[in-house]
Amino acid sequence: METLNIVIVEDDDILRNAFLTIIKNSGNLLCTGSYDCCETAIENLKKDEPDVILMDLNLPGISGIEGIRKIKKIKHSIDIIVITVHNSEAKVFEAICAGACGYLVKNVPEQQVLRAIWEAHNGGAPMNSEIARMIIESFHKNINSPLSNRESEVLGLMAKGKSYSMIADELFINKETVRFHIKNIYYKLGVHSKSDALSIATKEKLI
Repeated sequence: METLNIVIVEDDDILRNAFLTIIKNSGNLLCTGSYDCCETAIENLKKDEPDVILMDLNLPGISGIEGIRKIKKIKHSIDIIVITVHNSEAKVFEAICAGACGYLVKNVPEQQVLRAIWEAHNGGAPMNSEIARMIIESFHKNINSPLSNRESEVLGLMAKGKSYSMIADELFINKETVRFHIKNIYYKLGVHSKSDALSIATKEKLI
């Protein structure tokens, strides 16, 4: 049976070791590199010769997304699966545009990680069902929306009942930036309240 070389890029020691154990116990996967940052993974790319990379996004030094871009430039054939806690639409699309072929949210079952590796290697695009649905729903949105991607994301989180602080934490921005985006949303939609903004957004399929 074919054996695949796997590289893990994850700065959480517990998670990195958990992925390492999953791969070691698989029988037909070989972990050729395990790193806590992209810089070291990129330095050892030729030595490790990975077929598939499991990549976190929130890493010390360069981000996982920038790491994906750099790795794909060096060797485009490497399949990169993002495994992260971030499930915002912006992060998903940014990772895919950078070159990731799969996107899983952490705490996925062991067998799903193994299936994702083989699916990616065989030309597939492994994703959690919630991520796949997010991508599908994005195609249902109004392509003529006056809102930017970030404004749409903020409005979508508002629709889920998130507070300014929660939106700021989820998008890794400060509360003043959230207020700035919301001010722009109200201006572009010609409204003065959250309820009116959400009403128009729902009616015109802006989120």
